[in-house]
Amino acid sequence: MSDRNLRDLRRATSTKTPEAPATITFPCDYPIKVVGDAAEDFAAMVCQVVSRHDSEFDATTLEVVESRNARFQSVRLTMRATGEAQLKALFVELKATGRVHMVV
Repeated sequence: MSDRNLRDLRRATSTKTPEAPATITFPCDYPIKVVGDAAEDFAAMVCQVVSRHDSEFDATTLEVVESRNARFQSVRLTMRATGEAQLKALFVELKATGRVHMVV
């Protein structure tokens, strides 16, 4: 195969359009993981913020996992998401606390 043919193959494979991201159908149960510095009240703070955005949130479903060296905690939960605006507002409020490092 000549260099010209190889270039054509490379160009053909690099011009593929990326797939559209998966869309979420609202309302739905939406899993979230919130990571922050370990503290006794971290899970309670996350619960309070989530409850402001989902009035039917069940705090008994929270799962708290400490990091290997106990420096960080991750709080895993599932909330009822009603729309993208609700999720964005929740993420902004969690980050605004100054105690949250990451929301996934």
